[in-house]
Amino acid sequence: MIMQREFTAGAKYCNQNRVKKTFFIETWGCQMNEEDSEKLSGMLKKMGYKKTENKIQADLIIFNTCCVRENAELKVYGHLGALKKLKEEKPGLIIALCGCMMQQKHMAENIIKKYPFVDIIFGTHNSYKFPQYLNAVHQNNSSVVEIQDRETGIVEGIPIDRESTIKAFVTIMYGCNNFCTYCIVPYVRGRERSRNPVNIENEIKNLVSKGYREITLLGQNVNSYGKDLLPRVGFSQLLRRINNINGLERIRFMTSHPKDLTEDVIDAVLECDKVCEQIHLPVQSGSTNILKKMNRNYSREQYLNLIHKIREKIPEAAITTDIMVGFPGESEEDFEETLKLAEEVKYDSAFTFIYSRREGTPADKLETQIPEDVKHERFNRLVEVVNKCSARRNRAYEGKIEEILVEGPSKNDSRKLTGRTRTGKLVNFQGDMDSIGKLVKVKITRANSFSLLGKQVQ
Repeated sequence: MIMQREFTAGAKYCNQNRVKKTFFIETWGCQMNEEDSEKLSGMLKKMGYKKTENKIQADLIIFNTCCVRENAELKVYGHLGALKKLKEEKPGLIIALCGCMMQQKHMAENIIKKYPFVDIIFGTHNSYKFPQYLNAVHQNNSSVVEIQDRETGIVEGIPIDRESTIKAFVTIMYGCNNFCTYCIVPYVRGRERSRNPVNIENEIKNLVSKGYREITLLGQNVNSYGKDLLPRVGFSQLLRRINNINGLERIRFMTSHPKDLTEDVIDAVLECDKVCEQIHLPVQSGSTNILKKMNRNYSREQYLNLIHKIREKIPEAAITTDIMVGFPGESEEDFEETLKLAEEVKYDSAFTFIYSRREGTPADKLETQIPEDVKHERFNRLVEVVNKCSARRNRAYEGKIEEILVEGPSKNDSRKLTGRTRTGKLVNFQGDMDSIGKLVKVKITRANSFSLLGKQVQ
């Protein structure tokens, strides 16, 4: 109740002062960050602000940051540097930084020293307080820096401004307990906290009442959902409960940790008609030696056994993954094991990335760091293998008729429509513009490496 009152007070202040200002949000990182930005946008619109895509004209600029890889941080520094002149030209401009990058130790102090024109800095655990911070800047004409070291309870009822009117992200849990040696997430997102299943169901029912057809359940490790709840509700049980919601057409989820993906979850995907046949299962490495150093808590053989179970029960399932190249100590033999695994699994697609040192993680302290040129050479070889697998998997769709949820005009050709199959394949096709937001049948006429082409059929 206290948290809700804080937001209401913020909204009341801005409405009384008839704020007619604009805001701009730039987001880096994962789907969790995207949903965080949708909540910031929802709070701001509740306060009377209007969203703009023109950064130069905005009265408020927010950077929602990521710290999983170094490149994401470098982008933030580059964009901040470019704002210095704009701030000088517009003294009334308010600049805010939030997200995972801010949650890192000493990051806020470093930002203030290097970029003193930043007005608001807050972390991942207290983003619901943003209206309060914004009001403080307006009233006191001073900057606000507040980073909470530990996670708080889950705050429900935060306004959210969805990017789409057809599909939506719904977070079911926050944080991570796995402590992979390369990953900063447990340090910046906190320990695992599951939302009450009734609150999740109510949010989805509300979305369905507004016309949403598809939801994606989000969590750093959705398979751990419910372990902290009493009475306990497992992830497979949650899937089955959501599957019973009238009017909902499709359910997706990410991300799954291989050590926690149990057979009952695979059975739920098979048996629940609304749960899509798509499983994102990050492997990170095909070498048991490297997996152990990563603290992933499964071996190459265990991962492949899991893949075989999925293929046996759900042959049509699309399996996607994350693969890291260049983890400290990775030998050529270790990397070859990764290539062989990718070829054996035949992934539909993969997020491939080069290991990036993250201060505060155990892997950063290892002395067996891989030279950059070696990492890049291996990365290129991996991408070639993954792309070939993706192209082969896509070609199997040629000539088939697939059910597509139509999302809107294609970004590449506004005369065409775009949407996805149940397995998550992007399809651009000729069809009726009145089909947007509906499920239609599309015959796949051609497969590209990263998408499909087709034509709507009756």
